[in-house]
Amino acid sequence: MLTAVLFCLATRLSRSHPFGPVTRNTVDLGQQYLPFHAYWRSFLLGETHGDAFLNWNSGFGANFLGDIGTYLSSPFDLLVVLFPADQPELALYAITTAKIAAAGAAMALLLLRLRPGPWPLAAVLGTAYALSGWTFDYGATVPMWLDGLVAFPLLCLVGEWARTARRPVLGPLVVALAWIANFYTAYMATIGAAVLLVVRLLTAEESATARQRIAGALRAARGVLLGIGLAAPLVVVIFLATRGADPTPETTFAPASWTDLLARFLPATASVESPALFIGTPALLLALTLPFNRAVAPRVRAVLTTAIVLVTLSLQWEPTHLLWHAGASPNGIPYRQTFVLCGLLLVAAWFSAAGGVPRPAALLGGGALFGALAWTARGSVDIDRWTYPAVAAATVLALAAVPFALRAVHRPARLLPVLAVALLVAAQGGEALVTGKRIEEQRRAEVSWSPRIGPWHTAVAEATARADAWPRYRTDPGEVPGGNDVLLVGGQGPDYYSSLTTEATSRTLDGLGFGHYAKGRHPVTLDNPVTDAIFSIGTRIRSVPTGPLRQDEPPRATVSVTTTPVPPLVTVRRPGRPAGHPGDSAFAVQERLLGASVYELPPVTRTGRVLTARCPAGSRLWFWGPEYRGTATLAGEPPVEFEGKPPSVRAPMRPLGAVPATGEVRIELTSETRPRLPRQPVGCLVRDRLDTAVWELTATGATRVRAGGHTLTAELPPGSTGTAVLAVPRTSGWRCAAGDAEPRPARSYQGLLAVPLDGRATTVGCSFRPPGVLLGGAVGTAALLALTATGVLHRRRTRR
Repeated sequence: MLTAVLFCLATRLSRSHPFGPVTRNTVDLGQQYLPFHAYWRSFLLGETHGDAFLNWNSGFGANFLGDIGTYLSSPFDLLVVLFPADQPELALYAITTAKIAAAGAAMALLLLRLRPGPWPLAAVLGTAYALSGWTFDYGATVPMWLDGLVAFPLLCLVGEWARTARRPVLGPLVVALAWIANFYTAYMATIGAAVLLVVRLLTAEESATARQRIAGALRAARGVLLGIGLAAPLVVVIFLATRGADPTPETTFAPASWTDLLARFLPATASVESPALFIGTPALLLALTLPFNRAVAPRVRAVLTTAIVLVTLSLQWEPTHLLWHAGASPNGIPYRQTFVLCGLLLVAAWFSAAGGVPRPAALLGGGALFGALAWTARGSVDIDRWTYPAVAAATVLALAAVPFALRAVHRPARLLPVLAVALLVAAQGGEALVTGKRIEEQRRAEVSWSPRIGPWHTAVAEATARADAWPRYRTDPGEVPGGNDVLLVGGQGPDYYSSLTTEATSRTLDGLGFGHYAKGRHPVTLDNPVTDAIFSIGTRIRSVPTGPLRQDEPPRATVSVTTTPVPPLVTVRRPGRPAGHPGDSAFAVQERLLGASVYELPPVTRTGRVLTARCPAGSRLWFWGPEYRGTATLAGEPPVEFEGKPPSVRAPMRPLGAVPATGEVRIELTSETRPRLPRQPVGCLVRDRLDTAVWELTATGATRVRAGGHTLTAELPPGSTGTAVLAVPRTSGWRCAAGDAEPRPARSYQGLLAVPLDGRATTVGCSFRPPGVLLGGAVGTAALLALTATGVLHRRRTRR
């Protein structure tokens, strides 16, 4: 309760939703996790077109089981069904708060199991763990990582059970739950729990023999392996999906300066380039007293202190950095494992204080270390104007609690310990409030954000629901603020932001002139009639905001709906080479996939920042500059903005206007840098040619299309020959067949699903099975059998 109250108060002080008007939807929280949770609610209530294998709403068909395991497999995420459909932000905030509170409770439970001591102190230290700088700076905006925050103390408990030969069945189940909830941070938590287990094996029960210690370590290893095996049906799917995901640029680890690292132990500091180590001044002071506290056994002091120092050093050394992150240096936040070090520091604080207030010598030693830390950190760029005032106030309150605690030991009374705990809570909680408030305010000012969900999203969702005709054709909801728009408002567009966006999907859409964010893992819609025909987008929703986007107000927009004739989702291409212009420009790729020449691709003359060409009068001029950042203006038309910023952002092709009667095209480029353009940046779309191509594909295409949760089947005109093309990116996991033939891995036609036709089959069908399902299921079954055998043997041994 203390953890939850303090977290909500910090949100209120920062005026963030749901306790204020300002959006919390910064970076991936708004563009990724919020839409996924909104879709998860619809999925759990049976309101989606897809199933657990496939999500038809995103990326023209995406592996949903991988996304479930990456973003939505936490038991806490089931809480979304308790909230209204139009309140996904509130649901996600409640889930975030529940996870943080559970982490505090789990840490308090662990501390009491490691060593007897006063439960109020365990509660305060548990809250310190749950409301660490890592939580405010990283976890609160990446809710899936919070499962690792919960997992670390639970996995440490599993280590205790293994060390003492207890609960051989429950232990692996806890490991499995942790790895299912979020395997990424569970991996880090498992390493951290192993560190604490080693400490415990080396320090507990001096009478224990080396054989007993080794046996405890082997029991722990067995429990971890069984638990990971039980989680394999999800973990294997995620692993294979990650291997097939669009690769992000490799990053080289650069350790933070030691000044910045030390500064992150202090309150109100925020940065993605240094580890978030704040646990509160009182808790940190107690941890720093451990090396000087003679009331603690020398071996415990030495081993635990050494472990904490080594873990701290491991944050800064590239080989151990890679070990913490499973061999790949992550993009964005390089110190995602910091919550483990925060937990170990709080274990040290507990060991130093569980037996009573540390003696004056220990307090002086710890205070001297803290003073040196604070003094050394004073020059860090991460220091906030609130940092040192918060440290001073917390120190005064913590020191004021010491005499009450000491007198309570020598003169038992109810009031004295209550006063001591109240002062400790005030010191620890006050710093947490200041830290949460300042980090939230700094984040909103410095990083990208999405507005709160409101009338704009509602209007688009309602229009999309009215127009939806899936699987007769797709409905694209267009651009809505935030990312993963289709997960919030419905439809079947290309918008999709996931760490598992396949390279095949990304490259196919990039080649067709689509844009992307997040280095390729967030493809966005392309409002182009040729790609609409290719992907059977019959209805397109367009919305324009009625005013500027604000952090403190949900946006509104005017919405329009346009429906045009398009071919069905399954079409037939004639035998032979696909028609269209040669080359690798997006215009030529579109034509080859469409099977018709619909653009005029004129030679372009470039003079400085002006492009000139000749096109058919009345045709529609399209400009393609995926790496271009600036504006492009066709003479007589308004300027059009492009936001290319390689490798992170790729600009989609956009129309510049109608070609004048003279056929002369003059495009003026305005950019801060010299524009880098492809060889064929201009295409002139002749509408009559496109209409003819659409009519031909419709006449020879499927007469009926049916879509299941992860299947797509179609009836074709008799005698169809050539290749049946399904408007779905050809990603690993698809199997297709024509007629009654045996399903085989799908072929590719310019990046889309393809099935060869021999003129005899009148039906085609494809189904999707996430790669790794069978292997993961087999491993999970074997682990379950092994766990059952372990339980039976343990029960027999106990009876004897």
